[in-house]
Amino acid sequence: MGCPDRIAPRIAEDAAGAAAVEFALVFPVALIFLCGLLAYGIYFAAAHSVQQIAADAARASVAGLDDSERVSIATRHVASSASGYPLLRPDRITVLAGALAADGSQFEVTVAFNSEDLPIWVLSGLVPLPQKTIERTAIITRGGY
Repeated sequence: MGCPDRIAPRIAEDAAGAAAVEFALVFPVALIFLCGLLAYGIYFAAAHSVQQIAADAARASVAGLDDSERVSIATRHVASSASGYPLLRPDRITVLAGALAADGSQFEVTVAFNSEDLPIWVLSGLVPLPQKTIERTAIITRGGY
């Protein structure tokens, strides 16, 4: 019966497989965390691009003489410059533009991007992700300060 007493201390002192066990426990959690960081980084980059294109279209619309011309300028500006943003596809973008205030002193441009084609949606069951439609608005004041 002395044999089990001699084996038990040796097993408790032997830590050869401890690193492998720790790696097996920590690696999946770290991988999910890194995938989430990557997914949100791509999403925020796309959202920033949508905000930038909306602001640029609102600034471009200032050149219009009336609201219909401003809408046309904003829509054309988004269509022509959307291909310059690497995460955006022009065929997935919609533009809504028009006067905001009743007195016509403000003009609003809203750009919506359907981000279904971004590679982050592969992780949708693994990482909680935001909505697939990214919508941003830019408002400009006409005249005055």
